[in-house]
Amino acid sequence: MTTQKISAKQIFSRTQIYIVALFFVFVLAVLLFTFFSPNYYEHESPYRIDIKRGESLTNVIDTLYEHKIIPSKLKMKIISFLYGAEKKVKAGRYDIPNGLSYVKLVEILVNGSITEQVSVTLPEGIWQSEIAQILHEKLDIDSSRVIGLSTSRSFINSLGLNAKSLEGYLLPETYYFYPHSTAEEILRKLKLQMDKVFTPEIEKRMAELKMTKNQILTLASIIDGESNMIPEFKTISGVYHNRLKIGMALQADPTVQYLIRDKRKNKVLKKDLLIDSKFNTYKYPGLPPAPINNPGKDAIMAALYPEKHKYLFFVANGSGGHSYSQS
Repeated sequence: MTTQKISAKQIFSRTQIYIVALFFVFVLAVLLFTFFSPNYYEHESPYRIDIKRGESLTNVIDTLYEHKIIPSKLKMKIISFLYGAEKKVKAGRYDIPNGLSYVKLVEILVNGSITEQVSVTLPEGIWQSEIAQILHEKLDIDSSRVIGLSTSRSFINSLGLNAKSLEGYLLPETYYFYPHSTAEEILRKLKLQMDKVFTPEIEKRMAELKMTKNQILTLASIIDGESNMIPEFKTISGVYHNRLKIGMALQADPTVQYLIRDKRKNKVLKKDLLIDSKFNTYKYPGLPPAPINNPGKDAIMAALYPEKHKYLFFVANGSGGHSYSQS
């Protein structure tokens, strides 16, 4: 009787073990199937996601879910937790191929190749044609596309501008762009950076001067064209403000250089001063109708806050700067 009881208990115990083992095998199989099965999305492949510096993994997962790249946030979070991905994901641009499993997707975010950004420096006072050339050299962007968009009325209007050209409305500085960035993306970013310069305080200052944004940018572009020495920007600005107040022609060489750009290394000849154009400040008084280049922040601040003096003239002093006089 005892032997029979022991045998029954052993059998029952073994049955329990088998059931538990089968249960775990089943659960493991389900998990393997769930986490290793491919997930497909309807977007064009690969899906590109930019992870910003300091962005949380939760936010990245939310983005992937919202764009239907993954069907479940919970499953993605479980795998991410197992990989310790929260502390391993780095900022950058990731290309996500279609048909990836949760495991492969997390591996890409943790170990996958990140598309490095390219540094692009646009100097102050740069012409639109020069921006197009630099973008072509650095990012292999079609320069004619940049030029075309810069004068496209529909594209300019989409940026919230009422202008004939983007010249003057793009802020020159050092940017970081991803390879394969489009001309549209880049020009939008440059325009957005320029918009950030015009804070409510700057808007108030323009009202005090009774000058529009276009006029400030136009004056700043002339200042940027006159000198490479930032310390004298405000002095030069003061000269032009003084001339504008008394209705005196600006007679600014950069405005004529703008008309003959790419010719004779921009050397202005006497005959050039006779060019019949509203941009020729030797022939027409006041400011030109639009900026002649893309001015930097320093030139813009100089246009807004000119040095107060009585100078009306300045000439190159041979050392890179200028000498000033009242007559």
